[in-house]
Amino acid sequence: MQWNNKDLEQYIDEKVIEYVDTLLIPLMPISLKNDKNLIKRAFQAELLSIFGNELERQFKGRMFLMPIYHYLSTADKQLEVTRLNEWVEDALTNPFKHVLFLTLDSDWKKVEAQLQGEVLWFPSMQSGDLQSDETKGMVKDQISQLTDLIKTYW
Repeated sequence: MQWNNKDLEQYIDEKVIEYVDTLLIPLMPISLKNDKNLIKRAFQAELLSIFGNELERQFKGRMFLMPIYHYLSTADKQLEVTRLNEWVEDALTNPFKHVLFLTLDSDWKKVEAQLQGEVLWFPSMQSGDLQSDETKGMVKDQISQLTDLIKTYW
C-alpha cells in the first residue's frame, strides 16, 4: 500500500484485521552544494523509489510504503534518528508490528540500534540508465535479495 487516496482508504478498512503489519520508510539524503552530487543523488532517488514501489507491490496487503524521508546529507545523524523515531512513534498508533527503513546510505547501519526498526541498506550504482538491461537486472537481483531478507523479519 502506498501514500495515496485509494490505498489509504483500503488500509483504513483493513488495519482492523491487521493484514498490513509492516511499515516501509525510504531514507534519502539530499544536498544542493555539489553539481556532480546532484546528478548522483537524483539517480539514487529514482532507484530508491523503484525499490520501494517494487517491494510494496510484492508485499501488497502486508506492507505500507511511506513517502521518502529526505534529510540533508550533512545532517547530524543523531538528530535524524530522533526525528525518525518520532515518525515511528506516530505510525505505531496503528497496528504495525514491523518497521523497515530502506536506504542507499550505509551510515544508517551505524545507528541502526538506536532506531525503532530495521535498516535495509543496499549498495547502489552511482549513475546509469534505469532503462538499460544491466540496471534492470541489477534491480531485479537486489529486490529478490531484499524480499528474502524482509521475510526473515516476519
